[in-house]
Amino acid sequence: MGEPDTGAARPADEAVIETRGLAKQYRGTLAVDGIDLRVPRGSVFGFLGPNGSGKTTTIRMLMGLIEPTAGSARVLGRPMPRSSRTVLPRVGALIEGPALYGFLSGRDNLLRYDAADPTADPRTRSARVAAALDRVGLTAAAAKKAKAYSLGMKQRLGLASALLQPRELLVLDEPTNGLDPQGMREIRSLVRELAADGTTVFLSSHLLDEIEQVCTHAAVMARGRLITQGPVADLSAGARGRLAVTTPDPAEATRVLAAHGVSELTAVGPKVTGELPADPPDLADLNAALVAAGVRVRAFGLERATLEDAFVALTGEGFDVAG
Repeated sequence: MGEPDTGAARPADEAVIETRGLAKQYRGTLAVDGIDLRVPRGSVFGFLGPNGSGKTTTIRMLMGLIEPTAGSARVLGRPMPRSSRTVLPRVGALIEGPALYGFLSGRDNLLRYDAADPTADPRTRSARVAAALDRVGLTAAAAKKAKAYSLGMKQRLGLASALLQPRELLVLDEPTNGLDPQGMREIRSLVRELAADGTTVFLSSHLLDEIEQVCTHAAVMARGRLITQGPVADLSAGARGRLAVTTPDPAEATRVLAAHGVSELTAVGPKVTGELPADPPDLADLNAALVAAGVRVRAFGLERATLEDAFVALTGEGFDVAG
């Protein structure tokens, strides 16, 4: 199944991950329905989708953990899963949470991970483990048993295991799961550092604002299908911004805006937002209509469309934050 392994790596300007018609079927149900995914080298690529959209199944196929039903996948220029033995040593991965030995310390867990890597030099093992612990902020807890770690600490330790060796590609499944806001900021900063060093980062997340803050590119999955992919700025630009009016007269502003075709109006405190119609009125005329009706306008304009706006526009549904 898939393409033959020619043994030749692809040029540096080609995709780090590329799939053609990749599909996975379980008992007659298509969990992944023929997707063509392309992850550019050097990108921080966000993989978005609600619960059950096929994200984790796709990642498991990319990593050679399960066989596709149809189609092909190439990672670092080689067909998967056929080339797992040559590809995976160049990939760091954290999928569906870390697998840890609870009775071992954090440091000893990493020592075990490193010892299982046939490419790892045992003479520099301790130094690599110490550097990985420091990079994810676990040096002070290195001697504590993993079973006593919080969810966020376990997530950090799993990320440290993926960073024991320099990697061309880092695949992260919900990397900030269980972290407090400070921990989330630190992981985002780490992802940026890794990307600056030349590592391509492929991460799935249900946190849309996280994708906007850290990712250069993204793909949106829904019901097993790839809805769209591309630079994050381009995806957001595909959705229309919302009209926003700040006024001490929100009720009257809502009435006037509705009369001029603005829909999905919401008022939170002094701020009123809504969707402009497909053939929107001139914004200056709309502002003048508010003023003429006695609405005291303090601010008026279009808010930049977010990635969430783009997701809703593309899929016609809200984003399931449990996904």
